[in-house]
Amino acid sequence: MRNYEDLQVWQKAHGLTLAIYKSTQGFPNEERFGLTSQFQRSCSSIGANLAEGCGRRSDAEMARFVQIAMGSGAELSYHLRLARDLNFLSRTCFEHLRSDLSEVMRMLSSLSLRLKPRAEVVQLKAKS
Repeated sequence: MRNYEDLQVWQKAHGLTLAIYKSTQGFPNEERFGLTSQFQRSCSSIGANLAEGCGRRSDAEMARFVQIAMGSGAELSYHLRLARDLNFLSRTCFEHLRSDLSEVMRMLSSLSLRLKPRAEVVQLKAKS
């Protein structure tokens, strides 16, 4: 079991989540249960999946949760673009959040690559 708070990618994802929550405060009230909720859910899912993966016993399980976090990041990328196109986010805010998300996604990809070989070794040992 790992401490998720020690992961740099979790720290970055958490900071992004806080920025997303702050940014969505200015969204129209009628979007509270629509785009605002989806935005916040997809972003917080990144950090939540990293935390859950850290609570699992194996690298293979952790790698699976990293992949889920990457899916949430891809979803967030779309929500960012949609919010920009609907003029809910300024171009500057959009660029800042998109840059932060890109960094988180690169970090997730790197973590996934580091976990994969260890997870494969564990699976091979289990089969023999």
